[in-house]
Amino acid sequence: MKSINIGSIRNLVMSLALLVTAGGAMLTMATPQVAFAAGDGGFLGFPPWYRGLTAGGEIASPSGKGGLSKYVWTIALNIVDMMLVAVGYLSGFMILYGGWLLIFSQGNPEGIARGRTTIYMAIVGLVLAIASVSIITYVVGSIT
Repeated sequence: MKSINIGSIRNLVMSLALLVTAGGAMLTMATPQVAFAAGDGGFLGFPPWYRGLTAGGEIASPSGKGGLSKYVWTIALNIVDMMLVAVGYLSGFMILYGGWLLIFSQGNPEGIARGRTTIYMAIVGLVLAIASVSIITYVVGSIT
């Protein structure tokens, strides 16, 4: 008769708990938010490319927003802001992946080091993304 390893059962339970938690968080993010229905909120934190260019519910012409240069820079900064939000989501997923590596390392020093390094780098990326989004939001606010 094969004996049951308590460590593998514990790892399985922890993995299932992580998957249920992450799945619930993703389901919560995927549901439409009230702010999205209000207009200029974007989707999942992503700003619309036309943020700062609307007037009366419609996208204004470049002449109505201070010239073509200001119009193009506003669109470019909005696209950079979208990419930085994507980096933030990627950092969150990498933190989960690092946790996954730690769970399945089973005491292996190389696996633990790899998981810790992944989580550390993901947190550094998340901090940089948050700082970048705040700077971009300030720049777009000062231009528009």
